[in-house]
Amino acid sequence: MFMYFPTNYVWSLAVVATLNNGGFIDEVDRACRPVLDAAKNGDDAGTELLYASWKAVADRLIDLAEKDVAKGRMIGAGEKYYRASLYTSQAERLQSPQWEGRKAEYQKSIDLLLKHVEIAGVPFERVEIPYEGSSLPGYLYTAPSLDGQPTPIMIQWNGFDSTKEMMYYSGYPQMLAERGISTLMVDTPGSGEALRMRGLTARHDTEAWASACIDWIETRPELDANMVGITGWSLGGYYGPRATAFEKRIKLCIVWGANHNWAEVQEGRRNREGENPVPHYWNHAFWVWNATDIDDFMEKTKGMHLNGVAELIDQPILITHGANDRQINVKYAHQTFDAITKSPKKDMHIFDEPEGGTEHISIDNLTFVAGYNADWAQETFAELKAGKF
Repeated sequence: MFMYFPTNYVWSLAVVATLNNGGFIDEVDRACRPVLDAAKNGDDAGTELLYASWKAVADRLIDLAEKDVAKGRMIGAGEKYYRASLYTSQAERLQSPQWEGRKAEYQKSIDLLLKHVEIAGVPFERVEIPYEGSSLPGYLYTAPSLDGQPTPIMIQWNGFDSTKEMMYYSGYPQMLAERGISTLMVDTPGSGEALRMRGLTARHDTEAWASACIDWIETRPELDANMVGITGWSLGGYYGPRATAFEKRIKLCIVWGANHNWAEVQEGRRNREGENPVPHYWNHAFWVWNATDIDDFMEKTKGMHLNGVAELIDQPILITHGANDRQINVKYAHQTFDAITKSPKKDMHIFDEPEGGTEHISIDNLTFVAGYNADWAQETFAELKAGKF
């Protein structure tokens, strides 16, 4: 992985994610160079300085985009709003949950993205998924129908610290759309807008979220509710398979970074094993799970494993994982794969050299792996429609 900050994995991870999601190397360098020295002080220290540096680049882009709009240069404006949203989102992700500017800056990333999609004419709709007296915020990316029929639909879930905006930045929904598959990107409890703006915190029995999503899909005639898949990356590598095991309206599952036993991983983190995904790790964990301390957190997450669960999956499933994943060891991919015995089609691909994509959720070669996953989804939906399984 490209280590822009040689001694700081967490900050470098954000740089790689940004570059692989459409950031410009010159702009990213301008955002990062002023905090090179600060990065040497560890993951937690200096994150507000980092935000200020990235904000300066994003704000310059916003100013240029507004000038483009005034001159009728809408294509250029849309591109600049996209990158400003991307930079704002990645910098906000690195802040402490207690940072007082967090909600406002996250909302800024949303507003900038919505400006981009409006100007660019993206087939993109902001939606609300009814859920237990509240709702889950989402984005629907509608694919063109390739056969005049309702399109298959992929539900996409994020993980511990990502957001539905990052799903869009990844290019994965766009790749699925090229293959005739629509995408429902959802901030589930404990992530993104659901956590930041609505106070919805995580739980282990994720079939509740899946059922809410599919109930909503069934109200949309342009979507084929009999052809529903789910993709989960990072902690979604637990969320997705768990939901698939218990919600049988899910017809296929893609595990983008396996997470067979996240509870066990947390015991390792407690002992400083492995790399963290974000600074202020335990504060973030307590926020996601509404936990008061480490013991409360461990109690609330003790069910976060697929032991006895993966065995119930009888739908097609793909597992992809980076061989050098420094957050979630590749052994967890093998554990999930080996436990699945009822699936009519189970595939696993461990990304290693020389392909690349060896890091967590293959962030170091994200577009390549997104395309691999999209191809598998297209092929498997076609097989399902043909009655192969």
